[in-house]
Amino acid sequence: MKSRYVNQLKAGDAVDDLFALAEKVRGVKRNGEAYLSLTIADKTGRIKGVAWDNADQLSGLCAAGDIIRVAGSVSEYKGNPQIVVKRIEKVSAGIDPSDFLPVTSRDPLQMLARLQSITETIKNGSLRRLFGLFWADKDFVSSFIKAPAAKMMHHAYIGGLLEHTLSMALLCDRVADHYDGIDRDMLLAGCVLHDIGKIREFEYDTRIDYTDEGRLVNHIVIGIGMIEEKIAGIPDFPAKTALMLKHLVVSHHGSREFGSPEPPKTLEAVLLNYLDEIDSKINGIRDFMRSQDPGADWTGFHAPMARFFYKAGPGIGGGAKE
Repeated sequence: MKSRYVNQLKAGDAVDDLFALAEKVRGVKRNGEAYLSLTIADKTGRIKGVAWDNADQLSGLCAAGDIIRVAGSVSEYKGNPQIVVKRIEKVSAGIDPSDFLPVTSRDPLQMLARLQSITETIKNGSLRRLFGLFWADKDFVSSFIKAPAAKMMHHAYIGGLLEHTLSMALLCDRVADHYDGIDRDMLLAGCVLHDIGKIREFEYDTRIDYTDEGRLVNHIVIGIGMIEEKIAGIPDFPAKTALMLKHLVVSHHGSREFGSPEPPKTLEAVLLNYLDEIDSKINGIRDFMRSQDPGADWTGFHAPMARFFYKAGPGIGGGAKE
C-alpha cells in the first residue's frame, strides 16, 4: 500500500514506499565502481534516485516499468530533491495502478461524447463514414480515452490525448469560421486524427514511456497506417480527400526539424500546426506553473522555452474552456 507521494518528499526525509520505475541507467564513478541512476514516479510527478553501492545487484532486481519499493533518504542535488537509494524490491501484489500515473481531471466519457458530437457535425459524407468506423472500433476507443498525449511536455497523463484532441476540435470551430476559404470538415478531421498514433506510440500501464513501435516508427507513421486501414473499409473513398487528410497528419509538427516529413502546404495544415502548438504550449506551461512554489510570483527557469514565467495573475487556470 502506497502512503507517500513524490510531491510530498523533501530533503531530510526517510523513504520506504512504492513507486513506478520509469528509467534505470548504470553509470561508473571516477574510481571505476558502478552506480545506478533511477527515475521513479507516481501520479504526482517524478524524482531522481541514485544508488551508490551494490549497483549491479540492485539493477538486477528490477526493470523499467516495474513497481518497486524504494528505501533510502532524500537529499538535495542541484536544487532538486533526490533519493539516495539503499534498497530496492520489486512488488507485484497489492498495487493500485491509479497511484502511479497522473490522470486527467476531466471525465473521459463526457469528453468522448463531446468529441463524437462535434464529429457528427461534419458534412463531408466520406469523412463522416471514416469517423463512424473509428468510433465503432471498441479497441481504438478504449485506448484513445486512456492514452497520454506525451511523455513529459504536455497532456502527459492518462486521458491527456483525449483532452488535447477535444481542445483542438473546439479551437477548430472557433478558427475555421474566422477565415474565408477554409475547409472546416477537413481541418476538424485533422484535429481529431492528427495524434491517434499515440495510442500505440506510448505505453501507459504503470509508466508513461515510448513503446518499441513508438521509438522505431513514431506516431505520425502509425497514425497514417491507422487512417489508411479504416479508409480501405470504405468503398470509393475519394483519393483526394484521403491525400489531404494524410497531409494534415504528416505535417502537423510544422517542419522536418520538429519531426514532420513534410511542412504544412495547405491552409488547413498551417492552421492545424498552429492550433496544435497553441494547445500543447498552454497546457505544458500551466502544468509547469502549478508545479512551482505557490507563494512565488515567478516560476523557476523553464528550460524547454528558456525563460521564467510570471504567475501572480489569474492566468494559471485550468483546462480549455468550452
